[in-house]
Amino acid sequence: MKKKEKRVLVRIFAAAILLAVAALLPLEGFWRLLAFVVPYALVGWDVLWHAVRNILHGQVFDENFLMALATVGAFCIGEYPEGVLVMLLYQIGELFQDFAVDRSRRSIASLMDIRPDWANVERDGVLVQVDPEEVAVGDIIVVKAGERIPLDGIVTDGTSTLNTAALTGESLPRTVAPGDAVISGCVNQSGLLHVKVTSEYGDSTVSRILELVENSSARKAKYESFITRFARWYTPVVVIAAVLLGVVPPLFAGNWSDWINRALVFLVVSCPCALVISVPLSFFGGIGGASRQGILVKGGNYLEALAHADTVVFDKTGTLTRGVFHVTAVHPQNAAAEELLEAAALAESYSDHPIARSLREACSCELDNRRVTEVEELSGRGVRAVVDGKTVCAGNQKLMAEYGSECHKCHRVGTLVHVSIDGQYAGHIVISDEVKEDAAQTISQLKELGVKKTVMLTGDAKEVGEDTAQRLGMEEVYTELLPAGKVERVEALLEGKNEKGRLVFVGDGINDAPVLSRADVGIAMGAMGSAAAIEAADIVLMDDKPSKIPLAMRIARKTLRIVRQNIVFALGVKGIVLVLGALGLANMWLAVFADVGVSVIAILNAMRALYAGK
Repeated sequence: MKKKEKRVLVRIFAAAILLAVAALLPLEGFWRLLAFVVPYALVGWDVLWHAVRNILHGQVFDENFLMALATVGAFCIGEYPEGVLVMLLYQIGELFQDFAVDRSRRSIASLMDIRPDWANVERDGVLVQVDPEEVAVGDIIVVKAGERIPLDGIVTDGTSTLNTAALTGESLPRTVAPGDAVISGCVNQSGLLHVKVTSEYGDSTVSRILELVENSSARKAKYESFITRFARWYTPVVVIAAVLLGVVPPLFAGNWSDWINRALVFLVVSCPCALVISVPLSFFGGIGGASRQGILVKGGNYLEALAHADTVVFDKTGTLTRGVFHVTAVHPQNAAAEELLEAAALAESYSDHPIARSLREACSCELDNRRVTEVEELSGRGVRAVVDGKTVCAGNQKLMAEYGSECHKCHRVGTLVHVSIDGQYAGHIVISDEVKEDAAQTISQLKELGVKKTVMLTGDAKEVGEDTAQRLGMEEVYTELLPAGKVERVEALLEGKNEKGRLVFVGDGINDAPVLSRADVGIAMGAMGSAAAIEAADIVLMDDKPSKIPLAMRIARKTLRIVRQNIVFALGVKGIVLVLGALGLANMWLAVFADVGVSVIAILNAMRALYAGK
């Protein structure tokens, strides 16, 4: 507990004891007033001061003004115990509110406690601890067991296991070895790692995450904006109503004391604390609950929009598939299978293309680049090279037709690499992208959640795209699209969707950034996604699992349910007690419950959002 909260707690206990003493002492007149003024001043001086200060700054109608007016009014009509008690219970409620908000902030802060304090850099044979912001791209940093990786990079030496829970919500450790990419914020659990830095601290994963979390409260949901506007008009209206209640009826019916008491009850009940605190706290908790699961939401407005999603559009490669190509079949013609694969791998030996890498990985024999000469990249067709003195062409049907080789069709779905040796067709190799394990489960769960349409957009060939969409059970698929074509398709889908529904686009590549920005909600695969995609997205999935999308939707919907519950509960109870107070059927005790009690219940309900991901 903070020092400020401890001081308030001491004041509350002291005021409660003095109130009990004042109530028990047989005092009359001035001495009785003084006995109750002491605990009132002790527990309520700050509320009175804030009310006066806000009035001087032109901010009249707030909860401090309402409490000051109601309690001072109680003293004016001789209801001393009620005046002290209302202020006492109000301070207890405020203390509880501060505790609840602070707990939510600390919970999120502990989840996101990933900011590195230093980076170990070897200089002149000595390991030096420096600020991560001072490390440049290309530097080698050393990460010891138990330390947090300070910057994104690639392992150059050492093997270890990494705890990625703070970033991804995934409890299983991840094993890394030389050549593997690592992201900042993970904890090195065992071995010593040497990491070559690939991005400066400002562009690192941990820096982007912290920025997203810190700025999330700036983007308010419609419910939050409504409550802000509501409180701005609601408070002066109820104050005017209370004044009229205390002044107008006694002009005709008399009994000023009774009507003023009703007006004071009216003021206490009308305090909008329950809504003003609980609604933003609910969204803050929902964002925190999502972050526990490795889902970073940039604002409450995106959480609200996600709850109403009825159309989900996916990019294919890297989103629904791993984006890692493998040789799935070798169909030789006029050559042995090993010879066909070796010729293609050697011809592609100087290329960094994923297809070229998959060919080299699939080839079992040792590849010697000295056997390859006169390599020529043929844009949009493939590659031509001289291997062991023979002209080898590896590419698509256009390349085969260009060099007079008649290629054969294949019954397998995937990317086909046709190969010819000295003008004679040698066969073809099938290369396929692997569908993610949870992709089909994701589509199924989205349909269970009421998503009406799932769509896939891809630049792949028609056969490949349609096969993937069919295996996953998606309603629509559009293939052979350039980035501009994806935007056009999303525009068309936005025009055709339900007015109340929202369209979600999920992607990972730099070419997805325009579509992520155009969709109602853009979701980026964060761990391996491009910086441009993460920047353009509204929600980032840190572990690249599409199954986190239905989980995010469930969190969003639960958060909105909690918000609606708080609004209905708070306004309902306050409305009933306001009417009872105006009719003289509610005393100050019931008024205190309608204010402090309702606030406490609403805040407890709001804190459930923090655990929405469980």
